[in-house]
Amino acid sequence: MDEKYDVIVLGTGLKECILSSLMSIEGKNVLHIDRNSFYGGDITSVTPIDLLFARFKVKADTSKYQRGKDWNVDLISKFLMANGKLVKILIHTGVTRYLEFRSVEGSYVYQGGNVHKVPCNESEALSTKLMDLFKKRRFRKFLVWVMNVDLDKPATWNDIYASPLDIRKDNISNAFSHFTIDEEIQNFIGHAICLFQDDSYKENVPAAEVISRMQLYSQSVCRFGKSPYLYPLYGLGELPQAFARLSAVYGGTYMLDKHIDELVIEEGKVIGVKSGNEIARCDMVICDPSYVPNMVKKVGQVVRAICILTHPIDGVHNSLSTQIIIPQSEVGRKHDIYISCVSHSHNTCPENFFLAHVATIAETANPEKELEPGLKLLGSIEQVFYSTQDLFIPINDGRESKDSFHVFVVAQTDECICLFVVIVAVVVDKMYLHCVENCLCFVSIFVYYLLL
Repeated sequence: MDEKYDVIVLGTGLKECILSSLMSIEGKNVLHIDRNSFYGGDITSVTPIDLLFARFKVKADTSKYQRGKDWNVDLISKFLMANGKLVKILIHTGVTRYLEFRSVEGSYVYQGGNVHKVPCNESEALSTKLMDLFKKRRFRKFLVWVMNVDLDKPATWNDIYASPLDIRKDNISNAFSHFTIDEEIQNFIGHAICLFQDDSYKENVPAAEVISRMQLYSQSVCRFGKSPYLYPLYGLGELPQAFARLSAVYGGTYMLDKHIDELVIEEGKVIGVKSGNEIARCDMVICDPSYVPNMVKKVGQVVRAICILTHPIDGVHNSLSTQIIIPQSEVGRKHDIYISCVSHSHNTCPENFFLAHVATIAETANPEKELEPGLKLLGSIEQVFYSTQDLFIPINDGRESKDSFHVFVVAQTDECICLFVVIVAVVVDKMYLHCVENCLCFVSIFVYYLLL
């Protein structure tokens, strides 16, 4: 460890592993350290099942769950948008050689006391009970307009967002009014398709982003037909491990189960990290918030429940993998509740078992109770594990190098949604990163990490 490195990365979460692999590809000498004995940080997949019970300090006879090694349980469950930026990063970096994906069988939304499938083809759109015939016609006209919008060609949208309106600055309410989109359809668009957690998007988000999210959803559905989502075999924890392998191929050094005592600072700049009597020297540090608690601030809390089931969820047509969104307006909340469910079809548990995750942003002092609407939809639950996680973002993420002393903190914000749609920017010193395969320019690195 007593060596000099270009970059030291602390934590093996997905974003940290992506950055580590990209810098290794660029020829940088990278040391990647994690205090844990496993890869993945918060998004690791726990196996065998005995470790899951031990982690949550639950005593039980696990023999009834069949072979323990057949379980790969995500601590945080998320799906990937099939045509999203993260999938494109996986392809362009070649990390897909270490991964295998399968599509998620269905996407559903809770409305009016029932679970409804989000239509993915014309016949489903005609038969859905999400909206009546007249609303379907208005929604179809709106959808046709959205799919024809090219944000680089004002002629495709200036009939509604004519000057002085600007589609990149003004919100979507103008388009909703133009097509007579009522509150019910707005909820469907904003929460089931665009995947916003609350209704603030109607006022605070540019119409261009709403349109881009709708287009992304449609493009992703077209790739596989059943739903817009993908999920890796053996769990989400495979993603950071795959990027760690890529980094190692290009010379990256990994140390697990290695505790860091402190960052070493000289003359206002980080020069290394200390572990016991060892000091690894470097020019810059990238880390998750847990390594620098004095450099981050809390912005919220997510509450989650991991549920073991012995049956598929009612109302999802016996799907082996599915996503259900409970819009906040349906249950009198400020934030949506998200349910994801996987099974043996993604090699996460033995046959005849299902793994369901329920998550939301905590709003009260009793966060577990806030999950009840989602837990009720699951039916009988064999075993449930609750957890709460504080969410942190950096006070200074490193964009202002004079204030960051070359320490770059990765934002931890988790929308608790089950896919990666939100763009998280981590800006890294221009001296270190240039370009990877033309389409990945990392003078400023954009790591696409989603949601929920």
